[in-house]
Amino acid sequence: MKDIIPPPPIIANQFETVRELFQKYVVPSYGRFDLAFARGAGSFLCDVSGKRYLDLGSGIAVCSLGHAHPEITEALIEQSRKMVHISNLYYHEPQGRLAEQIVRLLAPGKVFFANSGGEANEGLFKLARKFGHDEGRFEILTALNSFHGRTLAGIAATGQDKVKRGFEPMVAGFRHVPFNDLEAMRQALSPATVAILIEGVQGEGGITPASPEYLLGLRALCDEKRLLLLMDGVQCGYFRTGRFQSFQRILEGVSGADGFLPDGVSMAKSLGGGFPISAFWVRAPHADLLSPGLHATTFGGTPLACAVAMKVLEVVGRDRLADNARTVGARLKAGLENLARQFPRVLTNVRGLGLMIGFELAEKEAIPAFATGPKTAATQFVDRLHAAGVLTVPAGARVVRLLPPLNLNRAEADEGLAIIERVVRSLA
Repeated sequence: MKDIIPPPPIIANQFETVRELFQKYVVPSYGRFDLAFARGAGSFLCDVSGKRYLDLGSGIAVCSLGHAHPEITEALIEQSRKMVHISNLYYHEPQGRLAEQIVRLLAPGKVFFANSGGEANEGLFKLARKFGHDEGRFEILTALNSFHGRTLAGIAATGQDKVKRGFEPMVAGFRHVPFNDLEAMRQALSPATVAILIEGVQGEGGITPASPEYLLGLRALCDEKRLLLLMDGVQCGYFRTGRFQSFQRILEGVSGADGFLPDGVSMAKSLGGGFPISAFWVRAPHADLLSPGLHATTFGGTPLACAVAMKVLEVVGRDRLADNARTVGARLKAGLENLARQFPRVLTNVRGLGLMIGFELAEKEAIPAFATGPKTAATQFVDRLHAAGVLTVPAGARVVRLLPPLNLNRAEADEGLAIIERVVRSLA
C-alpha cells in the first residue's frame, strides 16, 4: 500500500499553512481534528507530512469503494466528455437508468434525485405533508437520538437537543419518542400525525439497530392509522449492513416480514462513492404525489452524478461487496467483542450490522487516562487512534463508529483491530 500512495513532498509547516487558510477563510462550523490529508488510495489516506492512515470511517460512510477508485475516475472522465449537467427540464438516460436500478433493489415505485442526505430527507418531509394536506395532517413522529440532517426541518426532525440549540423556534410538526418502543409510538399519535420517520440503524445516535419486532409493529401501526412509514437510509443504507437497505438485513428470515416495505426511503452518502448525490424512493401508491411544480432541484440527478452512481452499483454487484460487508464486518465485530470481554473497564458494548459497527466505551471518569481531559471519552479514544494511524468517527460522548469502505479486506480489518487492541490495552 505504501507503493500505491507515494508520500507527498514534505513542506515545512505544511499542516500549519493549511490550518491557517481554514482559520482565515472557512466558516468555523466544524470541530476539526488536527489532520490535513493530501491523497488516498483504497482504504488508506496520507496526510500532508506523508503519514499513512487506515481509514475505517470512509468520510462518514461515504467512500463506499475507498479512495481514488480507478473505475470511479474513469466514469467521471468518460461522462464529462459527453455531458456534465443539463436542467431537469429535460430527459437524459443516466438518471432514468439509475432510478431503474434503485427500484429493482427495493420495490415498485419511483425515485427523486438530489445532492445530500439533508435534501433527501426534506423530500420525504414534503411527501408526508402533501399526503396529509387535505385532511389537515402534517405531524411527523421521529425517534430520540435520531439524526435527519442540518436543515431547519432536519434539525427539528432530529431527536437530539444539541443540534437545535441556537436555532429556535423549531420548525413545527415534529415530535420525538423513544427508539425501539412501539407502545411509545402508538401513545404519541395525534389527530395531526401523518407519518413516522426512523433510521434502520441509528448512526449519529450511537449505532443502535431497530429490532425486527419494532419494524413490523410500525408497519402494522401505519397501516392501521393510514400513516406513511418513512426510513432514513442515508448512513445505514446502501449495502452497509450487507443488504441494500438496513431493514432488508434486519428482517432477514423473520416470520411475517416477507411483505414489509416502508413508503419512502432516503439515501445519500455511499450512493456516489464520494461524488455528491442523494435520492429518495417512494413506493408505488404514493410515487406521483409530488407532481410537477411541487418539488425540484437544480443539481439533482445530473448526468455526471448518475454515471458515477451507476458505476458504484456495478462494482458493488460485480465484486459481491454486500457479502464482503457481512463477512469482514462479522470479523471486525467478533474481534471487538473479544476485546470487550478482555477489557470491560474500557470497552463495555459492541453493536451494529455489517460494516456499520459501534463500540461503546466506559464512562469517561472510569478510564483514568481520560478522566481529567476536557474532551469526551470517544473523542480522546479517536485521537489516540489517529496517533496510531487509524481513522474512526465518534458518535456522542462514548461511542466510536467504524464505517469503512465496503471493499475493506480481511488483512486491513485485522490491521485495524490490532491497532485498536493496542490502544485499548494502553488504557487498561
